[in-house]
Amino acid sequence: MKDKLPYEKGFHVSWDQIHRDSRALAWRLENKGPENGHWRGLIAITRGGMVPAMIIARELDIRLVETISIKSYDHKNQSEAKILKDPNANLISDGSGIVIIDDLVDSGKTMQLVKEMYPKAHYASVYAKPHGRKIVDTFITEVSQDTWIFFPWDMALQYVAPFRGDG
Repeated sequence: MKDKLPYEKGFHVSWDQIHRDSRALAWRLENKGPENGHWRGLIAITRGGMVPAMIIARELDIRLVETISIKSYDHKNQSEAKILKDPNANLISDGSGIVIIDDLVDSGKTMQLVKEMYPKAHYASVYAKPHGRKIVDTFITEVSQDTWIFFPWDMALQYVAPFRGDG
């Protein structure tokens, strides 16, 4: 019996691919910050936004890096977004000069919750689905709403049978 995907389509992202796509996002964000083109700081939406945020912070020489911990998925099911940890309010204020990074914007609920807290921040994700695309200001790759993205931190290498035949 084959395991079912939560969606019809699966999109597998390797470590190399997430690195390339995160660097591409950094290129799009370069010189777009409100302080002479620079960003004052960065917030990673955990956990998925941590890897892209680290790469972007390095590429753009952003030293103020905070996290906001939000739980909106329970394994493969999406639930209501709930904040588990806020960034330092004294450093972030209303979000001016801050870029907020996530790996994926799906329904947009997570980003919308953060946007209500930091309305003046810039919102960016590496990947975007149509329902959440309008919430982000910058993204790299759009995937269809019925695609499940398999990130490298969720995967292990193993044999996969071909679509047709026995291999």
